[in-house]
Amino acid sequence: MKKKTKKVASTLDVLSHMLVSKMEVLSDKDAKKLLAEFEINSNQLPSFSAKDPALLALGAVPGNIVKITRDDGTGKYQTYRIVK
Repeated sequence: MKKKTKKVASTLDVLSHMLVSKMEVLSDKDAKKLLAEFEINSNQLPSFSAKDPALLALGAVPGNIVKITRDDGTGKYQTYRIVK
């Protein structure tokens, strides 16, 4: 007989963890501006799973573009990913 498991809502704020880079969902206007600036379309961006814990905490949905700001000790840089 299988045991039933109960899903418990996570109380951990994954976005505040020291190893998680700063993330923000771009507005539609900013996303279009980004794609035009680099002359690319959204399927040319690297992707994230919509089930990623950080994206769930952000409230990102498939099709959103996420701006990631990283600090590697020598400086800050930005990358962009699309939620799939």
